[in-house]
Formats: sequence, structure tokens, C-alpha cells
Amino acid sequence: MALEPGTRLLVRAGGATPAARPDTAPDRPPVELARAAGSDPLFAGATRPSPALRPACDPLELPAGAVVLASCDGYPEQAFRIGTSAWGVRFLPQGLPLDPWGEQLLGRFATLVAARAEHTATRAFFTRRADAWEERFAYQTPVYEAAIARLRLAPGGRALDLGCGTGRAMPALRAQVGPRGQVLGVDLTPAMLAAAARHGRTRHGSLLAADCTRLSLACASVDGIFSAGLLDHLPDPTAALREWARVTAADGVLLLFHPSGRAERAARHGRSPGPDDLLAEGNLRRALETTGWQLEEYEDAAGHFLARAVPLG
Repeated sequence: MALEPGTRLLVRAGGATPAARPDTAPDRPPVELARAAGSDPLFAGATRPSPALRPACDPLELPAGAVVLASCDGYPEQAFRIGTSAWGVRFLPQGLPLDPWGEQLLGRFATLVAARAEHTATRAFFTRRADAWEERFAYQTPVYEAAIARLRLAPGGRALDLGCGTGRAMPALRAQVGPRGQVLGVDLTPAMLAAAARHGRTRHGSLLAADCTRLSLACASVDGIFSAGLLDHLPDPTAALREWARVTAADGVLLLFHPSGRAERAARHGRSPGPDDLLAEGNLRRALETTGWQLEEYEDAAGHFLARAVPLG
């Protein structure tokens, strides 16, 4: 994130040329967030900027495709995004201390950077393993099919496989919703989705590279979510559960699954399940209830873990 005068370097890097104009106005109108800020990874949910913050006075020609996030009358382009990972904010003071609104924005930026670093590490881990993933875990297909049967989706339903990997769950999801239904596999790692396509999973549904905590899906647009081995590895499980509740229909269902139980997985790493384990029944129930879900079924067996939840009425 660049502040003045770094925003000028940012737009130059994007292919535009900043102009200059003397500041002759004694008073300037307050900065307002643009509509695009509501769906921006950094600005979404931000409050109105402090009235004391003074907008930059120089006009700025933004590169093609840049998104304006904040502006004010007579002084446009006060904040903007170029691409998916570069922000310019022109109305914050150059030095410290910042006002509370600026501190909040920088805190949000630090959180975003940390989350994206986590995503980068995740992609690197699974990219190296994508080619061999299908063959390595093909023997788990029957337990996946048995778990997916517990979704109990009706023909014509809309099924979402989050953290789909190579798409091993997609054939069973397609069989459940039938030819009139819809199946979408979502994964953060493009290499995994490429492997899914090579194994013919596009015959059973569509594939999407996306962050499962920020889904480009309409509210209440999904009837069933299947997620295997994903939730407790996310940097912010609460945000994920809340987002999954947003996209799920009122009569929909969430199925969390793993082909081994908590004790077996902990032993694999030389430890025992701890009291802070998200997937412990009490912890998971509380996490679900605070994010819009009600836990209906919970099984932590030697050979599998399964939790079935429905939206809170």
C-alpha cells in the first residue's frame, strides 16, 4: 500500500503519468468511499474516513483498469487499487502518528498481507504435490462417497466442494444432484485444479480458483457445501464459516469431513488432540453457532471425522 508521494511511483509503474497542480483551495470537501470499496479486499467494511483527513490536491491519471476506492468533489482518485495487490491512498498524512481511521486501514492491510502470505505458502505446498495427489489418495474414494451421501441433497441441487484438490468428491456430488444440478469445485491452488481437469473432473462440474473465505457467489446460492480437511488449516476459520453461511440457502447443509479421526491425525504428528482443537465437538459447535450454523451430527471415529451442520433458523 502506497501513501503520498509513493502513489505517484505506483501509477508510473502502472503506465500512467501523474500531473501536478498547486493547492489553492483553503477548504476541501471530505473524502467519501466509492461504491467499489464495498467489495475491495482492503476497503470492504471500512468506516467513513475521518472528516479531518485532507484530500490530496493534485490530479492523478490512473492506469487503465485501476479501481477508484475513495474520492471527493473536485479532488478525485483519493484512493485506488491497481490489479489485485497494489493500493494507493492519497489522503493520509505522510508521517506518524496516524489518526484512528488511518491506523485501522494500515491494520487491515497488515492482516491482508499476512493472509496472502499464508495463501502463498499453501499454494507452494500443494503445487509440488499436485501431480501425484490423485494416485496417492485414490484408495479414499469409497469413504468420500459414503460421506457425501450424508449431505442428502435433492436432484437439481447446487453443490460446492471447497478445497476440492483434484476433485475426488465431484463425481459423487454430481451423482447426488443429477444432470440438472450444479457442481462447483473451488481450490486455492491452480496446479490442483489443473490436475483435476486432467483427471476428467470437468465432466462432473466446473472448477474455480478462489479463496474460500471470499467467494464470488450470490447469497443463498448453494444447497450443499462439502469440505474435506480444510477448515482447521485456514488462517481465519471463523471468517470462512461466516462466508459459507452467506452463500448457503436457508434449507442448505454443510458437511465437514476428513478420512481419518482427530486422534489418528494428531498421532501422525506425534501429539494428542489438545483442548484448543477447533474440531473438538464443543469448540466446533461454538464456532458454528457464532457464524450462523447449527451442528446436527458429529462423528469423530477411528476411521473418519464428520460434522453436519445446517443454517440457523
